[in-house]
Amino acid sequence: MAKILVSDPLAPEGISLLQRAGFDVDVRTGLTKPELITIIGQYHALAVRSETKVTADVLDAATNLQIIGRAGVGVDNIDVERATQRGILVVNSPEGNTLAAAELTVALILALSRNIAPANATMKAGKWDRKLYTGVEVYGKTVGVVGLGKIGREVAKRLIGMGMDILAYDPFLGQEQAEALGVRLVDLPALYRDSDYITVHVPKTKETAGMIGAAQIAQMKPGVRLINVARGGIYQETAVLDGLNSGHVGGAAFDVWETEPTAPDNPLALHPRCLATPHLGASTEEAQVGVSVDVAEQIVEVLLGRSARAAVNMPSLAADLLAITAPYLKLAEKIGSLQSQLSTSGVVSVEVTYEGDFAGNQQVHLTRALMRGLLSPILSASVNYVNAPTLAAERGIRLTESRRDAAPNAEFQNRIIVEARALSGRDCVIEGTVYGASDTRIVGIDGYAVDFKPEGMHVITRHQDRPGMVGRVGTLLGEANINIAGMYCGRAVKRGHSIMALSVDDAVPAEVVATLAAMDGMEAVRFVEL
Repeated sequence: MAKILVSDPLAPEGISLLQRAGFDVDVRTGLTKPELITIIGQYHALAVRSETKVTADVLDAATNLQIIGRAGVGVDNIDVERATQRGILVVNSPEGNTLAAAELTVALILALSRNIAPANATMKAGKWDRKLYTGVEVYGKTVGVVGLGKIGREVAKRLIGMGMDILAYDPFLGQEQAEALGVRLVDLPALYRDSDYITVHVPKTKETAGMIGAAQIAQMKPGVRLINVARGGIYQETAVLDGLNSGHVGGAAFDVWETEPTAPDNPLALHPRCLATPHLGASTEEAQVGVSVDVAEQIVEVLLGRSARAAVNMPSLAADLLAITAPYLKLAEKIGSLQSQLSTSGVVSVEVTYEGDFAGNQQVHLTRALMRGLLSPILSASVNYVNAPTLAAERGIRLTESRRDAAPNAEFQNRIIVEARALSGRDCVIEGTVYGASDTRIVGIDGYAVDFKPEGMHVITRHQDRPGMVGRVGTLLGEANINIAGMYCGRAVKRGHSIMALSVDDAVPAEVVATLAAMDGMEAVRFVEL
Protein backbone atom coordinates (compact mmCIF):
# COMPACT_ATOMS: atom_id res chain seq x y z
CA MET A 1 0.00 0.00 0.00
CA ALA A 2 1.30 3.45 -0.96
CA LYS A 3 2.11 5.75 1.94
CA ILE A 4 1.42 9.49 1.96
CA LEU A 5 3.01 12.03 4.29
CA VAL A 6 1.09 15.24 5.02
CA SER A 7 3.70 17.53 6.56
CA ASP A 8 1.75 20.83 6.62
CA PRO A 9 -1.80 21.61 7.78
CA LEU A 10 -4.23 20.39 5.11
CA ALA A 11 -8.00 20.80 5.18
CA PRO A 12 -9.73 17.70 6.59
CA GLU A 13 -11.58 17.23 3.30
CA GLY A 14 -8.28 16.67 1.49
CA ILE A 15 -6.98 14.21 4.06
CA SER A 16 -10.28 12.32 4.02
CA LEU A 17 -10.10 12.01 0.24
CA LEU A 18 -6.64 10.43 0.48
CA GLN A 19 -7.81 7.99 3.13
CA ARG A 20 -10.96 7.00 1.20
CA ALA A 21 -8.75 6.11 -1.75
CA GLY A 22 -7.25 3.38 0.40
CA PHE A 23 -3.82 4.87 1.09
CA ASP A 24 -1.89 4.91 4.35
CA VAL A 25 -1.89 8.59 5.35
CA ASP A 26 0.39 10.03 8.06
CA VAL A 27 -0.27 13.60 9.20
CA ARG A 28 2.93 14.84 10.84
CA THR A 29 3.21 18.63 10.83
CA GLY A 30 6.00 20.73 12.28
CA LEU A 31 8.79 18.33 11.34
CA THR A 32 12.36 19.61 11.45
CA LYS A 33 14.49 19.06 8.36
CA PRO A 34 16.53 16.25 9.98
CA GLU A 35 13.29 14.55 11.04
CA LEU A 36 11.88 14.87 7.53
CA ILE A 37 15.05 13.49 5.95
CA THR A 38 15.01 10.55 8.34
CA ILE A 39 11.47 9.42 7.49
CA ILE A 40 10.85 10.61 3.89
CA GLY A 41 12.31 7.48 2.31
CA GLN A 42 9.31 5.36 3.33
CA TYR A 43 6.72 7.55 1.58
CA HIS A 44 5.41 7.51 -1.99
CA ALA A 45 3.72 10.93 -1.86
CA LEU A 46 4.24 14.15 0.07
CA ALA A 47 1.56 16.82 0.59
CA VAL A 48 2.75 20.28 1.69
CA ARG A 49 1.70 23.90 1.83
CA SER A 50 4.41 26.53 2.27
CA GLU A 51 5.96 25.62 5.62
CA THR A 52 7.81 22.44 4.62
CA LYS A 53 11.00 23.14 2.66
CA VAL A 54 11.51 20.34 0.17
CA THR A 55 15.18 20.92 -0.55
CA ALA A 56 17.66 18.87 -2.57
CA ASP A 57 18.88 16.93 0.48
CA VAL A 58 15.31 16.02 1.38
CA LEU A 59 14.67 14.86 -2.18
CA ASP A 60 17.87 12.81 -2.26
CA ALA A 61 16.60 10.92 0.77
CA ALA A 62 13.17 10.36 -0.82
CA THR A 63 14.00 7.03 -2.43
CA ASN A 64 10.35 5.99 -2.98
CA LEU A 65 8.74 9.38 -3.59
CA GLN A 66 6.66 9.65 -6.76
CA ILE A 67 4.82 12.93 -6.29
CA ILE A 68 4.89 16.12 -4.23
CA GLY A 69 1.58 17.95 -3.97
CA ARG A 70 1.62 21.65 -3.05
CA ALA A 71 -1.77 22.83 -1.76
CA GLY A 72 -1.50 26.29 -3.26
CA VAL A 73 -0.02 28.02 -6.28
CA GLY A 74 3.61 28.86 -5.54
CA VAL A 75 6.28 26.14 -5.36
CA ASP A 76 9.13 28.30 -4.07
CA ASN A 77 9.56 25.92 -1.12
CA ILE A 78 10.21 22.96 -3.44
CA ASP A 79 13.42 22.34 -5.40
CA VAL A 80 11.56 21.56 -8.62
CA GLU A 81 14.72 21.10 -10.67
CA ARG A 82 16.08 18.48 -8.30
CA ALA A 83 12.68 16.79 -8.11
CA THR A 84 12.66 16.55 -11.90
CA GLN A 85 16.14 15.06 -11.90
CA ARG A 86 14.93 12.50 -9.38
CA GLY A 87 11.89 11.69 -11.51
CA ILE A 88 9.47 13.06 -8.90
CA LEU A 89 6.37 14.80 -10.20
CA VAL A 90 5.50 18.14 -8.58
CA VAL A 91 1.89 19.34 -8.75
CA ASN A 92 0.11 22.38 -7.38
CA SER A 93 -3.43 23.75 -7.27
CA PRO A 94 -3.42 26.89 -9.43
CA GLU A 95 -7.20 27.21 -9.65
CA GLY A 96 -8.15 26.72 -6.02
CA ASN A 97 -8.23 30.42 -5.19
CA THR A 98 -9.66 31.73 -8.48
CA LEU A 99 -13.11 32.66 -7.17
CA ALA A 100 -11.76 33.92 -3.86
CA ALA A 101 -9.39 36.35 -5.58
CA ALA A 102 -12.04 37.44 -8.09
CA GLU A 103 -14.61 38.12 -5.35
CA LEU A 104 -12.08 40.09 -3.29
CA THR A 105 -11.32 42.23 -6.34
CA VAL A 106 -14.99 43.08 -6.78
CA ALA A 107 -15.37 43.70 -3.05
CA LEU A 108 -12.47 46.15 -3.08
CA ILE A 109 -13.86 48.00 -6.10
CA LEU A 110 -17.20 48.44 -4.35
CA ALA A 111 -15.67 49.33 -0.99
CA LEU A 112 -13.37 51.85 -2.65
CA SER A 113 -16.25 53.42 -4.56
CA ARG A 114 -18.46 53.86 -1.50
CA ASN A 115 -15.77 54.75 1.08
CA ILE A 116 -16.88 51.85 3.26
CA ALA A 117 -13.66 51.45 5.28
CA PRO A 118 -13.24 55.10 6.38
CA ALA A 119 -16.96 55.49 7.00
CA ASN A 120 -16.90 52.41 9.21
CA ALA A 121 -13.88 53.75 11.10
CA THR A 122 -15.63 57.01 11.92
CA MET A 123 -18.71 55.16 13.12
CA LYS A 124 -16.52 53.10 15.47
CA ALA A 125 -15.15 56.40 16.74
CA GLY A 126 -18.68 57.57 17.57
CA LYS A 127 -18.99 60.01 14.66
CA TRP A 128 -21.71 60.52 12.03
CA ASP A 129 -19.94 61.94 8.96
CA ARG A 130 -22.53 61.11 6.35
CA LYS A 131 -21.78 63.98 3.96
CA LEU A 132 -18.04 63.40 4.13
CA TYR A 133 -18.23 59.97 2.49
CA THR A 134 -20.32 60.50 -0.62
CA GLY A 135 -19.21 57.84 -3.09
CA VAL A 136 -19.72 56.97 -6.74
CA GLU A 137 -21.77 54.30 -8.49
CA VAL A 138 -19.95 51.65 -10.48
CA TYR A 139 -22.80 51.22 -12.98
CA GLY A 140 -21.80 52.56 -16.39
CA LYS A 141 -18.16 53.03 -15.40
CA THR A 142 -15.26 51.56 -17.38
CA VAL A 143 -12.88 49.03 -15.88
CA GLY A 144 -9.51 48.21 -17.40
CA VAL A 145 -8.58 44.58 -16.71
CA VAL A 146 -4.91 43.80 -17.33
CA GLY A 147 -4.64 40.04 -17.81
CA LEU A 148 -7.53 37.80 -18.84
CA GLY A 149 -6.44 34.56 -17.23
CA LYS A 150 -8.77 32.57 -15.02
CA ILE A 151 -9.02 35.22 -12.29
CA GLY A 152 -9.24 38.13 -14.72
CA ARG A 153 -12.07 36.41 -16.58
CA GLU A 154 -14.03 35.78 -13.40
CA VAL A 155 -13.58 39.43 -12.41
CA ALA A 156 -14.79 40.57 -15.83
CA LYS A 157 -17.90 38.36 -15.62
CA ARG A 158 -18.89 39.82 -12.28
CA LEU A 159 -18.27 43.42 -13.27
CA ILE A 160 -20.24 43.00 -16.49
CA GLY A 161 -23.09 41.76 -14.32
CA MET A 162 -22.96 45.06 -12.43
CA GLY A 163 -23.32 47.05 -15.63
CA MET A 164 -19.69 48.03 -16.06
CA ASP A 165 -17.86 48.27 -19.41
CA ILE A 166 -14.70 46.17 -19.64
CA LEU A 167 -11.54 47.12 -21.51
CA ALA A 168 -9.04 44.28 -21.48
CA TYR A 169 -5.38 43.86 -22.28
CA ASP A 170 -4.00 40.38 -22.80
CA PRO A 171 -1.53 39.83 -25.66
CA PHE A 172 -2.41 36.13 -25.79
CA LEU A 173 -6.18 36.48 -26.01
CA GLY A 174 -7.76 36.33 -29.45
CA GLN A 175 -10.57 38.56 -30.67
CA GLU A 176 -13.07 35.68 -30.74
CA GLN A 177 -12.37 34.82 -27.10
CA ALA A 178 -12.68 38.48 -26.12
CA GLU A 179 -16.04 38.81 -27.83
CA ALA A 180 -17.27 35.63 -26.15
CA LEU A 181 -16.31 37.11 -22.77
CA GLY A 182 -18.04 40.40 -23.57
CA VAL A 183 -14.89 42.51 -23.26
CA ARG A 184 -13.14 44.87 -25.67
CA LEU A 185 -9.47 44.21 -26.37
CA VAL A 186 -7.31 47.32 -26.40
CA ASP A 187 -3.64 48.16 -26.04
CA LEU A 188 -2.27 49.38 -22.73
CA PRO A 189 -2.19 53.12 -23.59
CA ALA A 190 -5.89 53.00 -24.51
CA LEU A 191 -6.70 51.06 -21.36
CA TYR A 192 -4.86 53.59 -19.22
CA ARG A 193 -6.51 56.52 -21.00
CA ASP A 194 -10.12 55.37 -20.93
CA SER A 195 -10.56 53.44 -17.66
CA ASP A 196 -12.23 54.70 -14.49
CA TYR A 197 -10.86 51.68 -12.60
CA ILE A 198 -7.80 49.55 -13.39
CA THR A 199 -7.29 46.09 -11.91
CA VAL A 200 -4.31 43.86 -12.68
CA HIS A 201 -4.42 40.06 -12.89
CA VAL A 202 -0.99 39.07 -14.19
CA PRO A 203 1.88 37.24 -12.52
CA LYS A 204 4.94 39.16 -11.43
CA THR A 205 7.60 38.61 -14.07
CA LYS A 206 10.44 40.69 -15.42
CA GLU A 207 7.97 42.10 -17.94
CA THR A 208 5.24 42.98 -15.43
CA ALA A 209 7.31 44.01 -12.39
CA GLY A 210 6.84 47.77 -12.02
CA MET A 211 4.86 47.92 -15.26
CA ILE A 212 2.58 50.67 -13.91
CA GLY A 213 4.60 53.63 -12.68
CA ALA A 214 4.55 57.41 -12.91
CA ALA A 215 4.59 57.50 -16.72
CA GLN A 216 1.62 55.16 -17.00
CA ILE A 217 -0.34 56.90 -14.23
CA ALA A 218 0.17 60.21 -16.04
CA GLN A 219 -1.72 58.72 -19.03
CA MET A 220 -4.73 57.82 -16.87
CA LYS A 221 -7.94 59.73 -16.22
CA PRO A 222 -7.90 62.13 -13.28
CA GLY A 223 -9.56 60.33 -10.38
CA VAL A 224 -8.73 56.82 -11.62
CA ARG A 225 -8.98 54.08 -9.00
CA LEU A 226 -6.29 51.36 -8.94
CA ILE A 227 -6.73 47.81 -7.62
CA ASN A 228 -4.15 45.06 -7.05
CA VAL A 229 -5.11 41.55 -5.90
CA ALA A 230 -2.44 39.91 -8.09
CA ARG A 231 1.18 40.30 -6.96
CA GLY A 232 2.97 43.06 -5.11
CA GLY A 233 5.26 45.17 -7.29
CA ILE A 234 3.21 45.23 -10.48
CA TYR A 235 2.26 48.78 -9.53
CA GLN A 236 5.18 50.94 -8.37
CA GLU A 237 4.02 51.83 -4.87
CA THR A 238 5.85 55.17 -4.76
CA ALA A 239 4.20 56.24 -8.02
CA VAL A 240 0.75 55.28 -6.72
CA LEU A 241 1.43 57.20 -3.51
CA ASP A 242 2.49 60.27 -5.50
CA GLY A 243 -0.68 59.96 -7.57
CA LEU A 244 -2.84 59.82 -4.43
CA ASN A 245 -1.07 62.82 -2.92
CA SER A 246 -1.50 64.87 -6.09
CA GLY A 247 -5.14 63.86 -6.44
CA HIS A 248 -4.62 62.39 -9.93
CA VAL A 249 -5.32 58.93 -8.48
CA GLY A 250 -8.71 59.02 -6.82
CA GLY A 251 -8.18 55.90 -4.74
CA ALA A 252 -6.27 52.63 -4.47
CA ALA A 253 -7.10 49.20 -3.07
CA PHE A 254 -4.12 46.91 -2.54
CA ASP A 255 -4.16 43.37 -1.15
CA VAL A 256 -0.56 42.59 -2.16
CA TRP A 257 2.62 44.52 -1.55
CA GLU A 258 6.16 44.91 -2.85
CA THR A 259 7.42 43.54 0.48
CA GLU A 260 5.31 41.20 2.59
CA PRO A 261 4.55 41.59 5.38
CA THR A 262 4.56 45.26 4.44
CA ALA A 263 6.17 47.68 6.87
CA PRO A 264 3.85 49.06 9.58
CA ASP A 265 4.75 52.58 8.45
CA ASN A 266 4.26 51.94 4.70
CA PRO A 267 2.94 55.34 3.57
CA LEU A 268 0.81 53.83 0.81
CA ALA A 269 -0.93 51.42 3.18
CA LEU A 270 -1.54 54.26 5.64
CA HIS A 271 -2.82 56.74 3.06
CA PRO A 272 -6.43 57.75 3.77
CA ARG A 273 -7.49 57.03 0.18
CA CYS A 274 -5.82 53.61 0.05
CA LEU A 275 -7.85 50.57 1.10
CA ALA A 276 -5.23 48.13 2.40
CA THR A 277 -5.62 44.42 3.20
CA PRO A 278 -2.95 41.84 4.23
CA HIS A 279 -2.91 39.47 1.22
CA LEU A 280 -6.36 37.99 1.69
CA GLY A 281 -6.86 36.87 -1.91
CA ALA A 282 -6.99 33.16 -1.09
CA SER A 283 -8.17 33.54 2.50
CA THR A 284 -11.61 31.99 2.32
CA GLU A 285 -12.75 28.74 3.89
CA GLU A 286 -13.79 27.50 0.47
CA ALA A 287 -10.41 28.30 -1.14
CA GLN A 288 -8.50 26.52 1.63
CA VAL A 289 -10.66 23.44 1.15
CA GLY A 290 -10.43 23.79 -2.62
CA VAL A 291 -6.62 23.72 -2.81
CA SER A 292 -6.45 20.80 -0.38
CA VAL A 293 -8.98 18.69 -2.28
CA ASP A 294 -7.41 19.64 -5.62
CA VAL A 295 -3.95 18.49 -4.65
CA ALA A 296 -5.28 15.37 -2.90
CA GLU A 297 -7.15 14.34 -6.05
CA GLN A 298 -3.98 14.70 -8.09
CA ILE A 299 -1.96 12.64 -5.65
CA VAL A 300 -4.55 9.87 -5.87
CA GLU A 301 -4.51 9.99 -9.68
CA VAL A 302 -0.73 9.71 -9.90
CA LEU A 303 -0.46 6.92 -7.32
CA LEU A 304 -3.08 5.00 -9.32
CA GLY A 305 -0.95 5.33 -12.45
CA ARG A 306 -2.84 8.14 -14.12
CA SER A 307 -1.78 11.70 -15.03
CA ALA A 308 -2.02 14.89 -12.98
CA ARG A 309 -3.81 17.95 -14.30
CA ALA A 310 -1.51 20.61 -12.85
CA ALA A 311 2.03 19.27 -12.96
CA VAL A 312 4.71 21.88 -12.48
CA ASN A 313 7.56 19.87 -13.94
CA MET A 314 7.68 17.76 -17.08
CA PRO A 315 6.68 14.10 -17.16
CA SER A 316 9.67 11.80 -17.32
CA LEU A 317 11.48 10.56 -20.41
CA ALA A 318 13.64 7.48 -20.35
CA ALA A 319 17.09 8.44 -19.09
CA ASP A 320 18.90 7.73 -22.37
CA LEU A 321 16.38 9.69 -24.45
CA LEU A 322 16.30 12.54 -21.91
CA ALA A 323 20.06 12.99 -22.26
CA ILE A 324 19.66 13.43 -26.03
CA THR A 325 16.55 15.59 -25.77
CA ALA A 326 17.60 17.93 -22.94
CA PRO A 327 19.48 20.52 -25.06
CA TYR A 328 16.64 20.60 -27.60
CA LEU A 329 14.14 21.14 -24.79
CA LYS A 330 16.15 24.19 -23.78
CA LEU A 331 16.36 25.33 -27.41
CA ALA A 332 12.62 24.94 -28.01
CA GLU A 333 11.76 26.91 -24.89
CA LYS A 334 14.17 29.70 -25.84
CA ILE A 335 12.73 29.89 -29.37
CA GLY A 336 9.25 30.22 -27.89
CA SER A 337 10.40 32.97 -25.54
CA LEU A 338 12.12 34.80 -28.39
CA GLN A 339 8.98 34.56 -30.54
CA SER A 340 6.89 35.99 -27.71
CA GLN A 341 9.27 38.88 -27.08
CA LEU A 342 9.68 39.75 -30.76
CA SER A 343 5.91 39.92 -31.23
CA THR A 344 4.40 43.35 -30.64
CA SER A 345 0.75 42.29 -30.81
CA GLY A 346 0.52 38.76 -29.41
CA VAL A 347 0.71 35.40 -31.18
CA VAL A 348 -2.35 33.74 -32.74
CA SER A 349 -0.80 30.69 -34.41
CA VAL A 350 2.38 28.64 -34.21
CA GLU A 351 3.70 26.16 -36.77
CA VAL A 352 6.65 24.08 -35.60
CA THR A 353 8.68 21.82 -37.86
CA TYR A 354 11.12 19.26 -36.52
CA GLU A 355 13.72 18.61 -39.19
CA GLY A 356 15.98 15.65 -38.74
CA ASP A 357 16.08 12.69 -36.40
CA PHE A 358 13.35 13.46 -33.84
CA ALA A 359 11.26 10.69 -32.28
CA GLY A 360 7.56 11.12 -31.64
CA ASN A 361 7.82 11.22 -27.85
CA GLN A 362 10.60 13.79 -28.17
CA GLN A 363 8.33 16.02 -30.25
CA VAL A 364 5.60 15.96 -27.59
CA HIS A 365 8.00 17.23 -24.96
CA LEU A 366 9.67 19.72 -27.30
CA THR A 367 6.36 21.28 -28.29
CA ARG A 368 5.38 21.64 -24.65
CA ALA A 369 8.72 23.34 -23.98
CA LEU A 370 8.15 25.64 -26.95
CA MET A 371 4.69 26.66 -25.72
CA ARG A 372 6.00 27.17 -22.21
CA GLY A 373 8.61 29.54 -23.58
CA LEU A 374 6.02 31.34 -25.69
CA LEU A 375 3.63 31.93 -22.80
CA SER A 376 6.03 32.41 -19.89
CA PRO A 377 6.96 36.04 -20.69
CA ILE A 378 3.35 36.99 -20.01
CA LEU A 379 2.17 34.22 -17.65
CA SER A 380 5.43 33.31 -15.89
CA ALA A 381 5.42 30.61 -13.22
CA SER A 382 1.85 29.53 -13.88
CA VAL A 383 3.04 27.95 -17.16
CA ASN A 384 4.55 24.49 -17.09
CA TYR A 385 5.22 21.68 -19.52
CA VAL A 386 1.86 20.08 -18.80
CA ASN A 387 -0.53 23.03 -18.91
CA ALA A 388 1.16 25.08 -21.64
CA PRO A 389 -0.87 23.53 -24.52
CA THR A 390 -4.13 24.05 -22.62
CA LEU A 391 -3.28 27.65 -21.76
CA ALA A 392 -2.39 28.28 -25.41
CA ALA A 393 -5.68 26.77 -26.58
CA GLU A 394 -7.62 28.90 -24.07
CA ARG A 395 -6.07 31.96 -25.68
CA GLY A 396 -6.97 30.85 -29.17
CA ILE A 397 -3.40 30.08 -30.25
CA ARG A 398 -3.50 27.51 -33.05
CA LEU A 399 -0.67 24.97 -33.04
CA THR A 400 0.54 22.87 -35.96
CA GLU A 401 3.34 20.29 -35.74
CA SER A 402 5.19 18.44 -38.47
CA ARG A 403 8.38 16.47 -38.99
CA ARG A 404 10.58 16.02 -42.02
CA ASP A 405 13.93 14.50 -42.86
CA ALA A 406 16.90 16.76 -43.35
CA ALA A 407 18.21 17.01 -46.90
CA PRO A 408 21.37 14.94 -47.55
CA ASN A 409 23.45 18.08 -48.01
CA ALA A 410 21.72 20.14 -45.31
CA GLU A 411 23.89 22.43 -43.20
CA PHE A 412 22.13 21.18 -40.03
CA GLN A 413 21.05 17.59 -39.55
CA ASN A 414 18.67 18.50 -36.73
CA ARG A 415 16.76 21.76 -36.67
CA ILE A 416 13.69 23.25 -34.99
CA ILE A 417 11.84 25.76 -37.16
CA VAL A 418 9.06 27.83 -35.62
CA GLU A 419 6.79 30.16 -37.56
CA ALA A 420 4.55 32.37 -35.42
CA ARG A 421 1.81 34.64 -36.73
CA ALA A 422 0.95 37.73 -34.72
CA LEU A 423 -2.42 39.41 -34.26
CA SER A 424 -1.16 42.07 -36.66
CA GLY A 425 -0.79 39.40 -39.36
CA ARG A 426 3.01 39.50 -39.38
CA ASP A 427 4.85 36.18 -39.56
CA CYS A 428 8.13 35.56 -37.76
CA VAL A 429 10.26 32.49 -38.46
CA ILE A 430 12.99 31.44 -36.02
CA GLU A 431 15.32 28.50 -36.59
CA GLY A 432 17.53 26.80 -34.03
CA THR A 433 19.88 23.87 -33.72
CA VAL A 434 22.30 22.23 -31.31
CA TYR A 435 26.01 22.05 -32.06
CA GLY A 436 27.76 19.01 -30.64
CA ALA A 437 26.15 17.61 -27.52
CA SER A 438 24.64 20.70 -25.91
CA ASP A 439 25.57 23.99 -27.64
CA THR A 440 22.18 25.55 -28.42
CA ARG A 441 22.07 28.20 -31.16
CA ILE A 442 19.61 30.43 -32.97
CA VAL A 443 20.67 30.12 -36.62
CA GLY A 444 17.97 31.98 -38.49
CA ILE A 445 15.43 34.78 -38.11
CA ASP A 446 12.96 35.44 -40.94
CA GLY A 447 15.21 33.66 -43.42
CA TYR A 448 18.32 35.63 -42.48
CA ALA A 449 21.26 33.60 -41.19
CA VAL A 450 22.44 34.47 -37.69
CA ASP A 451 24.34 32.44 -35.11
CA PHE A 452 24.01 33.25 -31.42
CA LYS A 453 23.39 31.52 -28.10
CA PRO A 454 19.82 32.00 -26.84
CA GLU A 455 21.03 33.13 -23.43
CA GLY A 456 21.20 36.45 -21.65
CA MET A 457 20.25 39.84 -23.08
CA HIS A 458 20.06 40.79 -26.75
CA VAL A 459 19.07 43.65 -29.03
CA ILE A 460 17.44 42.34 -32.20
CA THR A 461 17.14 44.77 -35.12
CA ARG A 462 15.78 44.70 -38.64
CA HIS A 463 17.20 47.51 -40.71
CA GLN A 464 18.23 48.64 -44.17
CA ASP A 465 21.62 47.26 -45.10
CA ARG A 466 23.63 50.38 -45.78
CA PRO A 467 26.91 51.89 -44.57
CA GLY A 468 26.95 53.32 -41.06
CA MET A 469 23.90 51.52 -39.63
CA VAL A 470 25.81 49.08 -37.46
CA GLY A 471 28.18 51.80 -36.30
CA ARG A 472 25.38 54.16 -35.29
CA VAL A 473 23.68 51.40 -33.28
CA GLY A 474 26.96 50.68 -31.49
CA THR A 475 27.54 54.36 -30.81
CA LEU A 476 24.09 54.85 -29.31
CA LEU A 477 24.50 51.81 -27.07
CA GLY A 478 27.97 52.98 -26.05
CA GLU A 479 26.63 56.42 -25.15
CA ALA A 480 24.11 54.65 -22.92
CA ASN A 481 27.01 52.74 -21.26
CA ILE A 482 25.77 49.42 -22.64
CA ASN A 483 28.54 47.00 -23.55
CA ILE A 484 28.20 44.80 -26.64
CA ALA A 485 29.41 41.25 -26.02
CA GLY A 486 28.77 39.85 -29.49
CA MET A 487 27.32 40.80 -32.88
CA TYR A 488 25.67 38.56 -35.45
CA CYS A 489 24.36 39.92 -38.78
CA GLY A 490 22.46 38.24 -41.56
CA ARG A 491 21.37 39.54 -44.95
CA ALA A 492 20.09 38.16 -48.22
CA VAL A 493 21.48 40.70 -50.72
CA LYS A 494 23.74 43.72 -50.56
CA ARG A 495 22.00 47.00 -49.72
CA GLY A 496 18.76 45.17 -49.02
CA HIS A 497 17.55 44.34 -45.51
CA SER A 498 19.51 42.93 -42.61
CA ILE A 499 18.81 41.23 -39.30
CA MET A 500 21.24 41.93 -36.47
CA ALA A 501 21.44 40.28 -33.05
CA LEU A 502 23.61 42.05 -30.49
CA SER A 503 24.43 40.26 -27.26
CA VAL A 504 24.73 42.90 -24.54
CA ASP A 505 25.92 42.86 -20.95
CA ASP A 506 23.32 45.27 -19.64
CA ALA A 507 19.57 45.77 -19.84
CA VAL A 508 18.62 48.31 -22.50
CA PRO A 509 16.20 50.97 -21.18
CA ALA A 510 13.02 51.63 -23.13
CA GLU A 511 14.17 55.14 -24.01
CA VAL A 512 17.34 53.76 -25.64
CA VAL A 513 15.27 51.25 -27.62
CA ALA A 514 13.04 54.14 -28.73
CA THR A 515 16.10 56.13 -29.84
CA LEU A 516 17.36 53.17 -31.86
CA ALA A 517 13.94 52.68 -33.43
CA ALA A 518 13.89 56.33 -34.53
CA MET A 519 17.10 55.97 -36.55
CA ASP A 520 16.79 56.55 -40.27
CA GLY A 521 16.77 53.14 -41.96
CA MET A 522 15.78 51.24 -38.81
CA GLU A 523 12.65 49.11 -39.31
CA ALA A 524 12.27 47.31 -35.97
CA VAL A 525 14.11 47.03 -32.66
CA ARG A 526 13.41 44.72 -29.73
CA PHE A 527 15.27 44.14 -26.47
CA VAL A 528 14.89 40.53 -25.30
CA GLU A 529 16.06 38.47 -22.35
CA LEU A 530 16.54 34.73 -22.80
